[in-house]
Formats: sequence, C-alpha cells, structure tokens
Amino acid sequence: MTIRIDRRSLILTGTLGMGALALPGFARQANITAARGFTHSVASGEPGATSMLLWTRYVPADGAAAKLKVELAETPDFARVAAGGEMVTGPWRDHTAKITVTGLKPGTRYHYRFVAPDGGFSPVGRTRTLPQGDTPSFRAAVFSCSNYGFGFFNAYAHAAARDDIDLAIHLGDYIYEYAPANYPTADQVVANRVPQPFKEIVALADYRLRYASYRADPDLQALHAAVPMIVQWDDHEAANDSWEGGAQNHQGEEGVWNARRAAAVQAFREWLPVSDEPWKAYDIGTLATLFRTDTRLAARSKPPELAPLFLKGGDPAAALTAFRDGPWQDASVTMMGTTQEAWLDAAMAASVRAGTRWQVVGFGTIMGNTRAPEEALGWIRADAPARTKAYVQGGVMASKLGLPSNLDNWGGYPAARARFLKSAQAHGGSTIVIAGDSHNAWAYDLAQDGRPAAVEFAGQGVTSPGYESAIGIDPKRVAAAMVATNPELKWCDTSRRGYMALTLTPDRVSNEWLFVDTVTTRNPRATVGHRADVTRGRNVMA
Repeated sequence: MTIRIDRRSLILTGTLGMGALALPGFARQANITAARGFTHSVASGEPGATSMLLWTRYVPADGAAAKLKVELAETPDFARVAAGGEMVTGPWRDHTAKITVTGLKPGTRYHYRFVAPDGGFSPVGRTRTLPQGDTPSFRAAVFSCSNYGFGFFNAYAHAAARDDIDLAIHLGDYIYEYAPANYPTADQVVANRVPQPFKEIVALADYRLRYASYRADPDLQALHAAVPMIVQWDDHEAANDSWEGGAQNHQGEEGVWNARRAAAVQAFREWLPVSDEPWKAYDIGTLATLFRTDTRLAARSKPPELAPLFLKGGDPAAALTAFRDGPWQDASVTMMGTTQEAWLDAAMAASVRAGTRWQVVGFGTIMGNTRAPEEALGWIRADAPARTKAYVQGGVMASKLGLPSNLDNWGGYPAARARFLKSAQAHGGSTIVIAGDSHNAWAYDLAQDGRPAAVEFAGQGVTSPGYESAIGIDPKRVAAAMVATNPELKWCDTSRRGYMALTLTPDRVSNEWLFVDTVTTRNPRATVGHRADVTRGRNVMA
C-alpha cells in the first residue's frame, strides 16, 4: 500500500484453525491435493518472436512421474500440428511442466494443448508470439495485487474475454502469503474465498499449495488460457515488504529467511509460465522493448522506516531532518543491485541504438514522488486506532520536510531512482514505467534534475483494497489533494479496482485504467475510468 500505515496495525491477527474446514470456500477447493489428470488448465509465457514457454500441471493416478507432450497449431482443430515438445514431470516439481517451443512464426496466434501418457488432452489454450520488424500496434493488459480473499478476479475475467489483448503483464503480488483472518480480516473475506493452506505460508509445500489454490480460480485460468503472460514478483510472493535479507512479515520463529525466500522462488517458477532468469528483455518488433525486473529479492537494500523516527520519543522533526539529510540520500542503498542496474542500463541503451521506438520498464513498486497532503490528518476515520493516526501524523510531518509517504517503494531509494532516470535521459529514448503494489491508480511525469525523464503508469489492484479501506471521505477529494501536493502526479484514483490496458503505436502510447463494477460478486463488467497519452520523444503526458 502507498499509505505507510503498518498493515498489522490495521488488521486483526489470528487464524481460523480447524473451523476453516467448515467454510464453503474450503469445500470448493477440497479436491486440490487429491486431483488427478490436468489439474490447473494451461498457460503460456516468456514470449518471443519464434518461441513460447507453455505450462500445465498433470498428476497421474499413481502420483508418480509422467511424460507429457505439447502440440501447437494455427487452427483450433489441430489439423496441422506446427510445433511441439515433450518433458517428464513428477512430484519433485509439484507435477508442473514447462516446455519452451521454438521455430514458430512471428506475430502469430497459436492454439496449444498438452497430451497425457494415456492420450488424453488438456484444455486448449491460445497464445501469440511477439511481432518482428515494423509493428503498427500492440496492446498489453497490466495487472497487480490480486488478493484472493478480498474478492472475485473480475479484472482477469474482463481481460480474458477481450479479443484485442496481445499480452498480459503481471507486476507482482500474484498471491498473498498471509494466514486467514489476517489480510483480509475475517469480516472482510468475500464469499468465503479463503485460500489454502489455512496458515501463513513459509515452507515450500505451503507456497505450492497457495499457488494451487489461487490457480484453481476459473477467471485466472481463463486469462492464462487466453493470452501469454509475463510475470514478475513483488513482495507477497515471498512475504510483505521483503528485501534481500528479510521482510517485515518474516519473524525469527519462522525460520531462516534465505530458506523461505528460496522456497518462494522455487514455487513461483514451478507454478507460473516463467523462465529461471531473474530479469529479462522482450522485443516487440521495432515498436518497443519490454523489461522485466526484480526489485525485491535479488539485491534490494533494507527499506528505511519512518515510524521509529517519530514514535521512539525525542524531537521527531529533528530526527526526520537528520534522516532526510543523511541515510535517505545514501548512494549505496539500492533497489536492484549493481549487476541488474548495469544490465538494465546497457539493455535500454541497446534498445535505443537499435531504433526501437519505446522502452517499457516494469517495476514492482511506484517511482513517482508522492508525499502526504497536510489535510490527510482529517481523512482517517474517528474510530481508527491511535497507532494508525500516529502513522498519518508522521507521514504529514515527513511530507512537510520533503520526504515521501512510502519508503518501501522508490521513495525510500532516491539515489537509485536518480541513477535510473539519469540513465534514461542519457540514452535519449522514450521511457514508459509501469508499476503496481499500491492497489491504487496513478499517472506521473517523472523528472530528474528539472528535466523530463519518463512517464509512469501505475495500476490499481485486481482485488486488494486501496486508500478507501482506511479513510472516510470522498475519494475525489483525496485525489485532488494528492495531485495538488505532488508536482509529478497528474492524476490518480484511490478507490477502485481493475487493471490497465497499455496500447503502443510507433508515435504514441495510450494507457487506459479500467475499473470493474465490483469485486464482491462475480461480475466481469468493467469500464474505462481514465486515459493518458504520451507522444514519442517527449517523456511527458500529452
């Protein structure tokens, strides 16, 4: 969340224990571990102009190893199989299978299916290779923050039903690690959507079962079966506010952090149509290069915290000032680490030199400068806990001193942010940043040293709630105050869920924020709530 109110001060802790066995949500998913055959439909990802990674999960009757084949065809009847592959899967990889098929045609839609040892077929999926050469248009649906318990995945359903989406991009928080009755609280759970296992996930078996629970959702399955998806992790794929050496939601009694992190990464790579590369570039013809990054687990420095500066006593203004003028500016503090920074700098430079029209960089968290308006002191509900009010008061105090309200996103890493934006300026390209994490919708003109550097489109959550969950005033008033307080921020929406649709053309990029009608019932209706455009070479919105 962008408001740095400690989540654990806003939510009730605890578990449902054995009582969870009586929930209808459990009944719907009780067959996950016992299921046999093709248990979770199909998916595709890691698209290239001539290759595609194809995913499924198959458990034979005896639960042992199995050899699977995959077939691709340009027609749904598979009259002529264009390409294929095979592999052996088994319990050592939770029966998941990933086969990369090569020799495909650029910019071509394919149908694909897996074949079991007994000759049975998986559901049929559709995918599309990336274009090659001059490309007039390309559209991607962009998602983040899909907490199963907070509601139905209507955003996935809406995008899956469209016929004009070439690619899905998920910027992280594909799953959430919490125990039941935590986030969401027991009274916030929608339609008994309680994912397994019924505890906080820590070990490999836990992470695998949580993915199995999420991937059983029919709307998520429909999206994966409709278009290829590029997925990167943020924090909840491991634990809240994670970094290289730990996480806010990892305590000593939960074991060694590196073991938990390794389990999270292994399950992520087993259950999603992703390669083992921690970061990667994808060429969309000469139109754009899309960059998948890791700003959490590989090399992120520990995020600073505002709370200790104003809750431990003494003069909070003096403490915040000392932090602002000292540790906050530390150039060694990094989001990506020097290795990934060097890779991204070189890859963006190569994209610009090649004449590629756009450079699109996916980050887990927001880069735009965002400070808390002074009037935020009046937004919090009267019955909010004292600790919540103290966090808001601290955020406003920090804002007056020029500090951002969220130090877990790029706001806590100003030197790293400056390095990236200076790099983008030096290359002379047209840079679009896409981001998730905050659960809310934002549009920023990113500047460095007083000059335009990039445009950022940050997306609202699929289901995870935003500012509206903690405040009691008209969201339009919140948005107006946020825009007035933050020069880089040009528009925001802090109360609705959905996804973004990013359309690239050679000379213009348009982004639409689509908002679903609801997440409390299964209803895929969505409408465009806002649109922003940027012209190539300007690095500011039109």
